[in-house]
Amino acid sequence: MKWLKGIGLFLITNFLIFITLSFTANLLINAVLPAFGIDVRGVFNQQLLVFSLVIGFGGAFISLAFSKQMARAMLDCQQITQPRSHAEHVIYGSVQEIAQRLHITMPEVWVYDSPDPNAFATGPSKNNSMVAVSTGLLQNLKEEEVKAVLAHEMGHVYNGDMFATTVLAGLMNTFVYYISNFISHLIAQPNQDREEGSAGNPFLAMIVYFFLQVVLTILASIVIGWHSRRREFAADAFSAKVYGKDAMINALRGIDRWVNRAQFEYSNQDALATMKIAGNSSGFMHLFATHPPIDARIAALEQL
Repeated sequence: MKWLKGIGLFLITNFLIFITLSFTANLLINAVLPAFGIDVRGVFNQQLLVFSLVIGFGGAFISLAFSKQMARAMLDCQQITQPRSHAEHVIYGSVQEIAQRLHITMPEVWVYDSPDPNAFATGPSKNNSMVAVSTGLLQNLKEEEVKAVLAHEMGHVYNGDMFATTVLAGLMNTFVYYISNFISHLIAQPNQDREEGSAGNPFLAMIVYFFLQVVLTILASIVIGWHSRRREFAADAFSAKVYGKDAMINALRGIDRWVNRAQFEYSNQDALATMKIAGNSSGFMHLFATHPPIDARIAALEQL
């Protein structure tokens, strides 16, 4: 019955967010803006807005609901339920200890086969989550550094970062879908008072629609990247509170050394990028990065 309760909470949360945003949009369009002399009731397509909210948040929350299953499907994961090796005892024991201190349900603990030293956390809520570490992390970092990385991931779980990122993604999805459809619709039907049977410009509308989809998605990715980078700093700070900042700093330096030695692409699992502890980007691409530069993270930790 636990899974049924989780699905129920997921549906209720999604419904409440949808109702809240729909009510807020209607209140803004029909009451607040007209009170200030701004009447956009004939401009905004409220049916499209509601549909955009359903599409935007529906997709985001479905992804969150099945995030654990998708992560396991994309990686060669092995769950730790009964630790056997010393490394497994360290991983399992650290996650269990932190979960008990935070009074949350212990996340599932997994190890996945990958040479890059990395880890991630995902799941619908802090009481229904998973933490996974790569074999490369266990091979390249010391025990106290591995524990610091696990504390970082538990910080994401405890702070509800997966849920917050999903809400933001839902907002961005809604924004992209609504604006691109609304503007292309205006182009396809430029004048509602024209004679019946006269046509707009559907070909131009289609081009504009796809153009806006691309441009607005890029802008939305920048916003999501900015949010994700802020949450990484917070997770680093959480790890510092649990095991001390030196352990997390040393872990980041160990990961950085591996990246500098690597002769191949850092990670081929881009779909999991927002979940993992470290990324690799520079220049203009930093705007889209889900993780801050390691040097910046170390500098922030040193200021604690």
